[in-house]
Amino acid sequence: MAILDKLQRALDAEGIPYEVHAHEEAMTARDLAVAEHVPPKEVAKVVVVRADDQMQMVVLPASHRIELQALRDLLGAGHLRLADERELAQVFSQCEVGAMPPFGNFWQMPVWVDDTLSEESEIVFAGGNHRETVHMAYCDFERLVHPRHAAFAVRGS
Repeated sequence: MAILDKLQRALDAEGIPYEVHAHEEAMTARDLAVAEHVPPKEVAKVVVVRADDQMQMVVLPASHRIELQALRDLLGAGHLRLADERELAQVFSQCEVGAMPPFGNFWQMPVWVDDTLSEESEIVFAGGNHRETVHMAYCDFERLVHPRHAAFAVRGS
């Protein structure tokens, strides 16, 4: 089952309203914001890191970048690095590389959300590919994913 189908089934089962939009190919979170005509601060950018031996999903606005030292300290990791494309393709086999939705719980992966994203009423994110996005209320995302919150991002590219 494609991940977008799985996500839609999960949202439908919980009675959560959402919209799926088709758009031209958008390879980055900032491109997605442009394609969807939304501010980058509303686009949930998904980054997967390897903290020591555990993969973790971090989610932040497309308008921000990760402060790796802050994230490393937060996770209490001796070593922290971004997951490489091979690892992403292996773990997220139902998604195009770089287009995984922020539902780490689908892959039994901890999810961390930067505090700035949780200030948004609606979020937009890739639906498993670079041509479809999901729009939904942040509070509904929170209810389904139960992410941990922290400050690990700063404004910038």
